[in-house]
Amino acid sequence: MTIALSLDQLVRPQPGGIATYVRGLVGGLAALGRDDVVGLAPSGSPVADLGVAVRRLPVRRQVLTTAWRYHAIGVPRTAAVVHATSMAGPFGGGRVGAVHSVALHDLLWRDEPDATTARGRRFHERRLALLARHGELRIFTSSPGLDDRLVEVGFDRSRLHPVRLGVDDGVTPAPPTDVAHLLERAGVVGAFTLYAGTREPRKNLARLAQAHSIARAHDAALGPLVVVGPSGWGAVDVSGAVVLGPVERRLLRGLLRDATVVAYVPLHEGWGLPPVEALTEGSRVVASTTTPSVANNAEVERANALDVDGIASALLRALARSTSPEARARRRASVAALTWRQCALDHLAGWRCE
Repeated sequence: MTIALSLDQLVRPQPGGIATYVRGLVGGLAALGRDDVVGLAPSGSPVADLGVAVRRLPVRRQVLTTAWRYHAIGVPRTAAVVHATSMAGPFGGGRVGAVHSVALHDLLWRDEPDATTARGRRFHERRLALLARHGELRIFTSSPGLDDRLVEVGFDRSRLHPVRLGVDDGVTPAPPTDVAHLLERAGVVGAFTLYAGTREPRKNLARLAQAHSIARAHDAALGPLVVVGPSGWGAVDVSGAVVLGPVERRLLRGLLRDATVVAYVPLHEGWGLPPVEALTEGSRVVASTTTPSVANNAEVERANALDVDGIASALLRALARSTSPEARARRRASVAALTWRQCALDHLAGWRCE
């Protein structure tokens, strides 16, 4: 069967987590030997080689997002599955009897209204209402707990299909010497606590910086707080932290591996990739109770995102955890099922179910 899926998220100015999902899903389907995937990409921006056929549409991304609400532009008539990887669409097309699905990753525009514009909130509310009206659309949910929330707002549970995300992007972490040189250029030598992600108010960096200062006063072994990642929506106070900005993937994976503790305590989160990536490297992790990806992971120290003292205590508890090879292996094993191959299998099961 031909599987048509949208690639528009890959060409956004800040692709973000949904783009990671798109690349991972495509890679997972390819790993399963699927040669029947067709990606739908808007005009005007290049799409990196994904190993699948790409159909370039004669419409730019912004126009396509509006048009897909009404028309299945670019969807092959032979498609047996049409999958919208975001709320942008498409929501129809393909052959008679085709399965139509859409990935819904979070309700962040409701959870943290200030993290987007009023226009963005209106867009998401209208698209959520569209999904609710079209009962034939299968909803693939990537965030634990999202199903229950959708049922509360009127979605029938039979339409909902949870899927797992992956962290195995195939990138080999940079060697420790390269990581050390990067940090030395920023004035960091020895132990360090790491935050990886965008710098925006929703990520709660101001409280993390305060908590880290309190915890480090109790135990200097935490080292300085190092912040890695691009600027996001809104101004953020990261006083006292060493800000590196974006780094290439191999260095990021090396930083996650070599950090004394990796801390990620957002106010709200759709899923939360960085703490899972840190566990993949065997590192000690602190996460907020609002981070779904590690909600039930016993290898993670969790804290209330609003409680500075609580975050500080979690940092110290994480520091006290073992760094033995056996402990690192346990942390890696706790997220071993989160692969893009498994993500693809979850999607195939959802498309085939009756």
